[in-house]
Amino acid sequence: MPQFTDDDVERYARHLVLAEIGGPGQQKLAAARVLIVGAGGVGGPAALYLAAAGVGTITLVDPDTVALSNLQRQILFTGDDIGRPKVEAGADRLTALNPGVCIEPVAEPLSADNARALIAGHDVVLDGTDDFQTRFTVNAACVAEGVPLVSGALGRWSGQVGVFAGRPCYQCLVPEIPPDAETCARVGVVGALAGVVGAMAALETIKLITGAGEPLTGRLMLYEALSATARTVRITADPDCPVCSGSH
Repeated sequence: MPQFTDDDVERYARHLVLAEIGGPGQQKLAAARVLIVGAGGVGGPAALYLAAAGVGTITLVDPDTVALSNLQRQILFTGDDIGRPKVEAGADRLTALNPGVCIEPVAEPLSADNARALIAGHDVVLDGTDDFQTRFTVNAACVAEGVPLVSGALGRWSGQVGVFAGRPCYQCLVPEIPPDAETCARVGVVGALAGVVGAMAALETIKLITGAGEPLTGRLMLYEALSATARTVRITADPDCPVCSGSH
């Protein structure tokens, strides 16, 4: 297990006094490897909190560059980053926040060809992408590699976070790509909602790594910002799921 310096003890003091984390939990965080797919509205805030929490290695996967329209909600970046690859700008920001964390930038799309290789060796995958095909690809690779998946999504004023560890999987929740799938670019999204969902996704990741509390495994938290209400629903395993029905 990683050994803490005096600076580490001061940096993580608020974790170390938490009964559910403490020294053993902080060591688990320091030894953990988390893959974040999509360094945007959800992945960016999640990455900031995971780096601040002392997750040892964070792999950022995103092929895009920073655009002006991102800055309304993607707080990982500043105006000076416009035009830079998101993973490079994000790596700089995260390293500045916590130099003790190793950031591995991957400036390419996650696809069926590379998903399993990228995911292998990680303890948790956090998916903050905004297209269903990538979500399906990430989910299938996580099931194949036996890596838990934290999924965050949002649009307009609504957000959701779920944790999938084997069965049920994400495709039990969404069996097929919706024909009228909405994107934030088309329907809009209030910027602060991305921070809410990203922070919740980071929190679930921290719980999975440290063993604290009850993660949202097999459950989905739905947050409605306009009414300031939230509810949690249980996800039912699909007996005919093409991804996970034969894996157990």
